[in-house]
Amino acid sequence: MISIRSTTILACLLCAGTAHAQELNVVTWGGAIEASQVEAYNKPFTKATRIRVTTLAADDPSTPLKAQVEAGNVTGDVFDVALADAVRLCDEGMLLEIDPATLPPGADGTPADRDFIDGALQDCAVGNIVAGTVIAYDKTKFPDAPPKTVADFFDTTTYPGKRALAKSVRRTLYLALMADGVPASEVYDQLATAEGVDRAFAKLDTIKSEVIWWEAGAQPPQLLADGEVAMTTAYNGRIFDAIINEGKPFEVIWDGQYLEMNAFVIPRDAPHPEEAIEYVKFATAPQQLAAQARYISYGPARKSSTPLLGLYKDGKTEMSPHMPTAPDHMANAVMDSPEFWADHDAELTERFNRWLVTN
Repeated sequence: MISIRSTTILACLLCAGTAHAQELNVVTWGGAIEASQVEAYNKPFTKATRIRVTTLAADDPSTPLKAQVEAGNVTGDVFDVALADAVRLCDEGMLLEIDPATLPPGADGTPADRDFIDGALQDCAVGNIVAGTVIAYDKTKFPDAPPKTVADFFDTTTYPGKRALAKSVRRTLYLALMADGVPASEVYDQLATAEGVDRAFAKLDTIKSEVIWWEAGAQPPQLLADGEVAMTTAYNGRIFDAIINEGKPFEVIWDGQYLEMNAFVIPRDAPHPEEAIEYVKFATAPQQLAAQARYISYGPARKSSTPLLGLYKDGKTEMSPHMPTAPDHMANAVMDSPEFWADHDAELTERFNRWLVTN
């Protein structure tokens, strides 16, 4: 890993003219995430620095990053990757280190290392948005006494109907444990033991015959809309879009959500590392993270961004109630743990896959 520190580069960029790069390549996820970054980060950054930002879409930006570094032909300056991938790539020596002391303070002056939410600052990564895997249901199916908790998802007697779950061990086992009474703070402790894993699979057994498995983010809202399931786990942004932009009669249960973070990283041998760090600093300032929420319902990775949240791009929908990082929504949430999954992903995925094909 190579350390990169900067305190005065932005000022230099503003006055140095052609001495510095006039373009940066940012590799991101495409779709709604890319569109929100263009509006909240890229356009204002270009206005401030006169550096044009070109976005390149990838299904998983960590894949081209690794390939470019290994080939010795790095063309991307900044990559937006899952936090777990950022930690792994940093450990493999593929990323530059980023000094948190160089990041802008919170909106209230709090130093960055205390303003970012837990886990957002890593040796080589700066968190930007947090997405939640939540439970969603069709309100027309339960008009009188709607479900409210993780346990209700597993109660097919009181709340009849098919369920949909992610075909993913990390987005499924935690839910089973929480439905069986395990607090969010103890989920990983349980999953680290044979008894805890057995307990999770035993709970999944109780609804296995009623489950439809999904793999792509677009599937859960479609399964709900088509009436194939009464409840599903889903990415909160997908459900928000279905409710606000498509008028679907869906509701979110925030209890027991699973939080995952994206983070900006700079690859080793990036073409323009100094400008890249300035982009990361600019994009992860509290105001810019709050601005992104105007275009997508994923929560900012900084605490002081939350009071800055405003309206959705429709000009009428308050975004705060739809944020996975809203304080009330995080009361019983499980944060993705790159360290835990680095140690246990292979074994738990193997058991999960065997379980899926057994009667």
